[in-house]
Amino acid sequence: MSDATTHLLLPYILAAQAQKHVTHNEALRILDGLVQLSVLDRDLAAPPASPTDGDRYIVASGATGDWAGWDLNVAVWTDGSWLRLPPRTGWRAWIEDEGLLLVYDGASWVGTTPDALQNMALLGLGTTADGSNPFSAKLNAALWTAKTVAEGGTGDLFYTMNKEAAGDDLGLTLQTGFVTKALVGLFGSDRFRLAVSADGSTFFDGLSVDNATGIVDQPLLPRFKAYTNYDNYVGVGTWTKIGLNNTDYNDQGAFDAANNHFVAPVDGTYLFGATLLYKVNASATARMRGRLVLNGTTEIRGSLGEISATHVSLATAIWLQTMVPLTAGDTVELQGYFRVADGYFAADHTSFWGCKVG
Repeated sequence: MSDATTHLLLPYILAAQAQKHVTHNEALRILDGLVQLSVLDRDLAAPPASPTDGDRYIVASGATGDWAGWDLNVAVWTDGSWLRLPPRTGWRAWIEDEGLLLVYDGASWVGTTPDALQNMALLGLGTTADGSNPFSAKLNAALWTAKTVAEGGTGDLFYTMNKEAAGDDLGLTLQTGFVTKALVGLFGSDRFRLAVSADGSTFFDGLSVDNATGIVDQPLLPRFKAYTNYDNYVGVGTWTKIGLNNTDYNDQGAFDAANNHFVAPVDGTYLFGATLLYKVNASATARMRGRLVLNGTTEIRGSLGEISATHVSLATAIWLQTMVPLTAGDTVELQGYFRVADGYFAADHTSFWGCKVG
């Protein structure tokens, strides 16, 4: 029969043994050192100079002094001397100065965090995961960084998301108070989309990229092209708004054909252009002018043009182009003017166009 227990090597009290209390107390000392094992440090190879009764350490490799030969053993200072406790597979120890839990694997003390987590059903980080959100995290910052070449990596980092079929959705949902305000990704097709919403139910595409061609579209960009379908008569010496009563296109309804002007739907920088085609009335020597006007009163810098030579009816034209910052609600209109003789700004080819560029 052995004189010690199998796992903790606690000494047995033997039959007819004298001074049984010595053996019993030795077993208690070992239990007191091992149960709920928590050590102060695991990096010391030599005993500390002034230990306190009950201090425990995992002895570092290369041990010296009273710990010589005790590498990776547990050392307990008790009753004025060091007690050696050789670890066995499965022992766990809390490392107080590191806030770390270790386990002895038969050869060394290793971290209890597994190297791999496979096929987990739920994972919640700072919150509770559920069937709808099997991975859930509640935190204020997250970092993904590439494994460097020095660490055996490539220095690259790819984050891959995949959907089953083109008609499925794949993307990022950006919310405020759990109300969706933006979608970024591939929704209902393989075109890349950026869509926004005020209420989480009605969405507007701000950006769409054709995955077959790479062509970028801004479906709701304020842009228009307006034209007149009748000859606009303008007398001598008076700036006159051109009656542009039709549009070839008018995204967001930004051009008001009833009032013959563009209305900025949002703040931004806009690019405008115009063509004024001359049609003779009584004389081909009219001095033809054109300009763009802000809010009905202010000439936009860089938009004024004039042709003063003898004109060819329905062939002579002025082209205007400029860029201007606008505030939502500002209007821009096209005006014409004649000096020397009156005339017409011809139907169909007298036009005004623009779009938001920034």
